[in-house]
Amino acid sequence: MPGTRKIGLLALGGIALAAVLAVIGHLEVNDDLDPWSLTVSDFAVSDRGGVIDLAMAVLAAATLVLLPALRRAGAGRPAGALLAAWAAGLITAAVVPTNEPGLPMDAAAYAHRYASVVSFLALPVAGWLLAGRLGGRAAGWLRGLALTSVLLAGAMIWSAYPGDRALIGLAERLLVLAEVALLAAVAAALVGRSARRVAGEPAAVPAREDQQLADVAS
Repeated sequence: MPGTRKIGLLALGGIALAAVLAVIGHLEVNDDLDPWSLTVSDFAVSDRGGVIDLAMAVLAAATLVLLPALRRAGAGRPAGALLAAWAAGLITAAVVPTNEPGLPMDAAAYAHRYASVVSFLALPVAGWLLAGRLGGRAAGWLRGLALTSVLLAGAMIWSAYPGDRALIGLAERLLVLAEVALLAAVAAALVGRSARRVAGEPAAVPAREDQQLADVAS
């Protein structure tokens, strides 16, 4: 499906652009900000409406671009809904700022926090569900990145509460890296499926369907 390939490539381009913008956003902030102990949101609020906020919006757009192609690939509604929740959480976090570091949290900061939590938890679950649908080598990558994301989310939660925010910035950045890689793996899998179909090769069959075919054959 040429349309699927173009969508996958467009999403990969958006993901790459978001990554570049996020790096630029870290380089442009005040040198007094410590990336190991402060979150990405802490950096973003110091440059409100800057490139980090733009990076989150671009990443959300790249996710939404994937949804029609995933539906055509047979992805179920739960996976699509979770990807939409991830995108909505990113947009909310970009639009609604957290508080400045060291200040007490207000309503906007709580909205920002819970939107981020929804995003961080929704994407790994979506990736796990999509692994069974996309199949092939992509399935292993998606499951591995989903599990890595869950473990890093747990590390971040520990740091935020009993850990007294020790290395919370490092934990969050590793989590963001894992989740962006997961999203890129979904887009790359769609490009790969399209390329195999154009070449006349069968797309990877999910393990469950493969076993059903084997049972019928026997």
